[in-house]
Amino acid sequence: MASVTAEPVTAGLNAVENGTSKPTLRYADIGINLSDQIFRGVHHGKKAHDDDLQNVIQRALNAGVRKMMVTGSDLTESQNAINLAEEYPGLCYATVGVHPCSAKTFESYPEGPDALLRELKKLAQESRDSGRATAFGEIGLDYDRLHYCNAETQRLYFAKQLDLASELNMPLFLHSRAAAQDFEKMLRERLDRLPKRGCVHSFTGTLEEMQALVALDFDIGINGCSFKTEENCAVVKEVPLERLQIETDGPWCEMRPSHAGSKFLKDAPPLPRSVKKEKWVPEAMVKGRNEPCAIANVAWAVAGIKGVPVEEVVEQ
Repeated sequence: MASVTAEPVTAGLNAVENGTSKPTLRYADIGINLSDQIFRGVHHGKKAHDDDLQNVIQRALNAGVRKMMVTGSDLTESQNAINLAEEYPGLCYATVGVHPCSAKTFESYPEGPDALLRELKKLAQESRDSGRATAFGEIGLDYDRLHYCNAETQRLYFAKQLDLASELNMPLFLHSRAAAQDFEKMLRERLDRLPKRGCVHSFTGTLEEMQALVALDFDIGINGCSFKTEENCAVVKEVPLERLQIETDGPWCEMRPSHAGSKFLKDAPPLPRSVKKEKWVPEAMVKGRNEPCAIANVAWAVAGIKGVPVEEVVEQ
């Protein structure tokens, strides 16, 4: 992935930061589903509390988050991610693509699959040129959730989107679950047309799978799900720091006390208090809803597992 600088956020966000002290550490959350309606107070399709996106962003800024890449998972969500990048320039950036679990939308698109590919290309190209979109994705394979979309359909539209990304010369934001062999094969076949490579985010695979991807020059995205077991943590330990990206993948993939990696958080900065959604207040996190302000936990866990200063992890 392209390196992320930590220049000050734009004037529109300076007002958000007023009254807060500058944190020492600065973070980039390279995978956050910030356009999800849960950040607007809608839980499981029902309005549970007020729209609190601005509070979520305030907490992120207070924690030191200076860049966020908002994930696009289909055409609509990609546009929503771009809208956030336009609303928060210099802080939010977008990805454009169709998630493997949504690959069936190509075949249900009213004008047909090719029309959806053309719309994706147009959206990606325009947002890339405007500086709003920085990667093509989230695309890939997910054999854990075949009830959403069968493997054959996933492979077909992963291939078509990889070819589209190569046309656009954009780095990739990738998803792989229980599909390592097919996933790696499809990437390897196109390596010469993907010079900007990209990041395999939310990585929970084996040591051998991680090493194969790093050997292909891809980055590895680490979040709370990457620390569930001691085996997961052993894999994180071996990811070269220059190939490691940190993310929250909120509202999912929070770091839980039961995770093996949680033992490295004793010196991490405390998160804001959290309450049940029924008792929502603007200044509190919502229990069970991960936020970008929790990126510090990921950084501290990586640092503890690798035995290096957290400053080194964050700077990298």
